[in-house]
Formats: sequence, C-alpha cells, structure tokens
Amino acid sequence: MTDAEAMTAYDCAKDEMAAAYKMSGLPAAGQFMNWKNYANNPYPSATHGGRYVNNYGNDTARNYGRYENVGVLPTGSVLAKNSFGVNGAGKVMIGPLFLMEKMPAGFNTDFGDWRYSMVMPDGSIFGRTGGKGSAKVQFCADCHTALGAEQDHLLFMPPQYRM
Repeated sequence: MTDAEAMTAYDCAKDEMAAAYKMSGLPAAGQFMNWKNYANNPYPSATHGGRYVNNYGNDTARNYGRYENVGVLPTGSVLAKNSFGVNGAGKVMIGPLFLMEKMPAGFNTDFGDWRYSMVMPDGSIFGRTGGKGSAKVQFCADCHTALGAEQDHLLFMPPQYRM
C-alpha cells in the first residue's frame, strides 16, 4: 500500500476507530485522537502485527517528539498507537489500540514504570499491565524493555514518517 493509500484508508476508518476504542472505558482510549499525532502518515509496523499505525501522545508526553533524544518521559505521559489493516478485497479492518502510560516511580521498575494496555476493535480490553489480562500484554513490556532506559523503553517510527 502506498503512503497515499494508507492515509485514505485511515481517513475512512478513524471515526469508527475512535468510537470503538472509546467503548473500553479507558480515558486515554477516548481522548487520544485529540492529541498530537507524531506520524505524518500511517506506516506499517512489524512489531504491531504488520498493521498500519499512527503515534499519538498527550501533552505530558510532548518530549516524545525528540525521538532518540527523548530522555525519560514524566509520570502521566501517555502514548497511543491505533492500528488498521486492509484485506485482499481492499476492506479496511480496524486493529487494536496500543497504549503506554507512564506510571509513578515503583510501578514496575523493570519496565521503566510503563503500563501497557491493548484495546481490541470491539472496545474490549485484551490486557493491561497489573490488571486483568496482564500476562497477555507481557510481550509489549518485553519488546520495549529490550531498548533500555536510555530511550525510556520507547520504540520510534521510521524517520520518513516523523513530524
């Protein structure tokens, strides 16, 4: 899919995505579409199932836009990555919403005090660190931990998609 096609697909699906994720009841899932999108175009993410994604951050996470020079984001930072795919017939399929929330020091020091949540396209919560289905999102923490503390356990989009 070209970048232009990805943007068209996203534009068609974003309202449906927002409504679906909001049903989870998680505040960030209902708010993230009003936050800064750090991606200039949806891009394919191998680490998120090959789906096309965008990277949103709340105001507290504004240093996310420094990318590899991010430092450590403050408590209250929330990053959201919505996702979609397109099937062989050209139909846009909404994927999960991935959330990272910086919790107070001591929440989970091995993982940089990040809480990971995954919201499914029907609004159900697949898993949340320290909560229901926590084991189901352990792979999120494991992947992000591989980056270490110098990048605050954050992965960044390819440079050509950065704002």
